[in-house]
Amino acid sequence: MNARKDGRCSSTLCHPVGLFCLGWLLASALGKTIRYHTYEEDPPGTVIGTLADELPLKVPGGSDGDRSFRLMKQSGNSSLVRVRERDGQLSLGAERLDREQLCGQAEEPCVVAFDVVSLGGPRGGSSSQYRLVHVELEVRDINDHAPRFPQPLIALEVSESAAPGTRLPLDLAHDLDVGSNGIQSFAVSPNSHFGLEAQSRADGLKCAELVLLTELDREAQAAYRLELVAKDGGSPARSGTATVSVRVLDANDNAPAFPHGALLTVELPEDAPPGSLLLDLDASDPDEGSNGQLLYAWGSQVPAEARQLFGLDPLSGRLSLQGAVDYELQRAYELDVQASDRGASPLAASCKVVVRLLDVNDNAPTVAISALSAGVGGGGAATQAGAEEDDASASTVAYVSEAAPAESLVALVSTSDSDAGANGQVRCSLLAAPHEPFALQRAYDASYVVLTTGALDRERVAEYNLTVVAEDLGSPPAKTVRRLTVRLADENDNTPRFAKARYEVAVLENNPPGAYLASVLASDPDLGLNGKVTYRLLDSQVMGASISTYVSVDPATGAIYALRTFNYEIIKQLELTVQATDGGSPQLSSATLVKVRVVDQNDNAPVITHPALTNGSLEIGVSSKAARDSLVVHIKARDADEGVNSELSFSFLEDPQQPQLPALDLFAINKKTGEVVLSRSFSEELLGQVYQLLLTVADKGRPPLSTTVMISFQSYTSTPSYSKEPIPPVAIWKGHSFNTISGREAEFSGKDSGKGDSDFNDSDSDISGDALRKDLITHMQNGLWACTAECKILGHSDRCWSPSCGRSNPHSSPRPKTQLSTFCKSTSLPRDSLHRDNYYQAQLPKTVGLQSVYEKVLHRDYDRTITLLSPPHQGRLPDLQEISVPLYQAPSTRYLGSPPETSQKV
Repeated sequence: MNARKDGRCSSTLCHPVGLFCLGWLLASALGKTIRYHTYEEDPPGTVIGTLADELPLKVPGGSDGDRSFRLMKQSGNSSLVRVRERDGQLSLGAERLDREQLCGQAEEPCVVAFDVVSLGGPRGGSSSQYRLVHVELEVRDINDHAPRFPQPLIALEVSESAAPGTRLPLDLAHDLDVGSNGIQSFAVSPNSHFGLEAQSRADGLKCAELVLLTELDREAQAAYRLELVAKDGGSPARSGTATVSVRVLDANDNAPAFPHGALLTVELPEDAPPGSLLLDLDASDPDEGSNGQLLYAWGSQVPAEARQLFGLDPLSGRLSLQGAVDYELQRAYELDVQASDRGASPLAASCKVVVRLLDVNDNAPTVAISALSAGVGGGGAATQAGAEEDDASASTVAYVSEAAPAESLVALVSTSDSDAGANGQVRCSLLAAPHEPFALQRAYDASYVVLTTGALDRERVAEYNLTVVAEDLGSPPAKTVRRLTVRLADENDNTPRFAKARYEVAVLENNPPGAYLASVLASDPDLGLNGKVTYRLLDSQVMGASISTYVSVDPATGAIYALRTFNYEIIKQLELTVQATDGGSPQLSSATLVKVRVVDQNDNAPVITHPALTNGSLEIGVSSKAARDSLVVHIKARDADEGVNSELSFSFLEDPQQPQLPALDLFAINKKTGEVVLSRSFSEELLGQVYQLLLTVADKGRPPLSTTVMISFQSYTSTPSYSKEPIPPVAIWKGHSFNTISGREAEFSGKDSGKGDSDFNDSDSDISGDALRKDLITHMQNGLWACTAECKILGHSDRCWSPSCGRSNPHSSPRPKTQLSTFCKSTSLPRDSLHRDNYYQAQLPKTVGLQSVYEKVLHRDYDRTITLLSPPHQGRLPDLQEISVPLYQAPSTRYLGSPPETSQKV
C-alpha cells in the first residue's frame, strides 16, 4: 500500500522535500486538519487512512459505533476520494489520480483538500454533536514521464571568428514530472570544440547551453553534429535525446552588443493592459552597412505561450505586452532575445529578459456553501450532505428541523482567494437580523460553520434569508456576497386550537332528524399530517342514552347534525364535547364544549285542568240563590309551552244551537284568571234552564293554539233534579284513545249495541280490571309498537318509541299521582303528560274497522285513568307488574263548593 500518513514536521513548516505535517492543526474547537499523502497512479481503492483513528475522543456518552462520517462534497474531489461511513476510512476513488493533471508542473506540493463531518449519536442523528475534519491529501509525483525535446533536431550557427566562451542556447527540454523526477542534468557527446553547461531558470525550468571551448576554422570543418541528452532524477532515471547540428559561418568582425548586459529584469503589474511597453532593448553593432543593421528575434528557449503574451519588434527591439497575464497562473517569465546583424556571416548576441509579475487584488474571494439537508436537526433522520445551488447568484438552501437544539450544524462555508499576501487573506461574516438565531463560527483557517444559536419555531418564522460576506484584506478589498436560505422542517409541536373555547347553539324544537346544528372549527398551524385536523364526539350520557344517539359530528368538517327530533318539553339543553385531533405522531388533541339550547315552539294547545271534563264538556250547577257577581266556578288550564306560548286567555261564545238562551247575559268570565261570575241574579223564568256556552282557552303564541269545550250551566234550588246518587265517571278505550264518560252512559251489558261504532263487544266491552289488563297486554303483544322519525335515522333497535297508552290524571285527588309508563320496548326516554300530539301506526286486534289507524296521544284529562306500573329500570313486556285503574269518587252534583272526594282501586 503506497498511501501513508506523514508524521514528520518541524514547527509550522514541513520538510523541504515535500513531506507534510500530520496531526492536530486545530484552529478552534470545531475543526481539525489532518494531512495524508499518496502517490499518483495508485490504483482505485487504495486506503489512505482512517479518520476514526485520528479522532480518539468519544462523544460524551457515545462510542465509536455511534459515530458516522460523511464527505462534504466539493467541486473537483467528489470522485477522487471515498469515505467509509462507519469509521471514516479514506480510499482512492474510481477516477485516475494524475498529479500532472491536478497541479501541472508547479513545484509546490500538489494537495487535494476536502472536508469530512463526523456526527455523534445513534447513526449520527444529532447535528449538535459533530466534529468537522479538514483533510489535505498530498499527491506525490512518480517518475512516469521522460524528458522530451520539442524537436529531434536542433540547428545552430556560429561564426568561425567566435571567441571561446561564446554560448549557444539550446532548445528547452520538458519533463512533466517535478522535483527529483524532473530534468536534473544534460550531457553532450564528447568533442574538442564544444562543452555543455546546465542552468536553472527563474521560472524553475532547467536549460542547457553549448559553450565554445576552442576557436573554430570553417575551412577545416564547416559543421558539427552532436548528441544532446536530458536526464531526470527518478529511480530508475529516464532520459530524452536530440541531435544538435552546428554550422560554422564565415567571420564578421563585430558582433552586436546589448547596452544593459546579458540579463535584464522587468516588473509588470498583472493588470497591465495589452500594448504596454516593457522594455526597449536597443542593441548596437559598430559595423557599417548590413553588418551593423540588427534584427531581433526570440531565442529558441522562449515557450510558445510567452510568444503569444509578449511582442518583440524585429527592427526596433521594443518588447511589449500583447496579452493579459495572470499572477495566479504564472508569476514570472524568462524571455531569450537574440540580436543579429545582417552581414554575409551575421554575428549575433543574446540576452535574457526576466519579466516578474506583480500581484494585484484582482480576484474576489470564492465562497462555497455546503448545506446539511432536512433531518439533521432534532428529527433524528440520517444526515445527507448537499446544497441546492446552481450558480454564484443563486441562494443555497439548507433544511433544519424546528426542533433542532442550539449549536446545531446548518451549513459549512469554505472560502479561498487566489491572490497573494494580504490580497489573498479572507475574512468571512454573516449578515443576519439581531433576532435571527444563527451565527457564523470559524472552523479552521479558511472554513466556517453556520450554527443555530437559539430555539426555532416554524409557525412563527418558516424561512430565514441569511447573507454570507467574504472579504479579502487587499486595498481596496474585494468582496463576495452569497445568500443562504434556511428553511425549517415542521414538527408536530402545536395542538389543534378551536376558534372558540365554548360554543352555544340554539335549535327550534321539532327539528327534522339530520338537521344541521352548527360547526366547530379548530386550526393547527403545523404542516401536512401534523396540521390535518379531524373531529370526534366524546361519549357522554343524556337521560340514560349515549350522546351519539342525539347528535353526530362530521370528522372532516366539524359540522354537528341532529340525529333525532328534539322536544323542548322533554329536553331543554344538550351539552356535548367535541375533540379535535391532528394527524401527527404522536397525535395532539384539544376539546371544546358545545351547548345546544332547544328553543320552545308553540306546539301545545292549552289543557283545562279544573274542573274535570265529562265527555269533553263541563257541567256546572248554579244555585238559584246565588247573588249577582258571585263566583260560579274557577276554570283552570295550563299549557306545556313556556313564555308567551303558555300565557292563556279565557273567553265565552254563545252556543250556536241555543242562541235564544241569554247565557252570555248571565255569565261572564275573567279573560286572565278564568273565574266565571254570575252577571245577574236568576229570575223565576230563568230557573230550571240549562245554559250552554262555548269556552275557548287560547295561548298567545304565534300562531296561537286554543282549546274549545262546551260548558253547561244549570240552576238548582237545593237538590239536583237529575240524580241523588252520583255515579263516578268511567274511562274507556274508544277507537283511538281513552275517553271519560259519565256513569250514566256506561252500560256494560256485554252486548254489542248493533250500531257498529263500539269496540267493546263481547269480552272487549268488559272494563273491569282484569279484562282491561288482558286487553292492553293483548294489544301490546300484537304489535302496538311504533317506529318514529328518530328510529329511521338511528336504525331499528330497542330504542324505538312506543305509543302512549294513557296519561296521569292532572286533577287533584286523594290518591298520590302515579307515573304512567308507556307501551314501549325500552323506557329510555319518558313521555311528558303534556307532550304535543304524536301519531303512531298501530295494528289493533279483533276490530276490523280499526286495523289501520293512528293512535293520537291527546292532551286530555280523565276522572278515571289507567296506570301501568313498571319497574324503575328499563323494562320489557314481561316486566309489567301491575295494571291498576284508579277510580275517583265524583260528587253527586256539581256545586260551587268542593265536595269531599274518595278513590277506589279496582
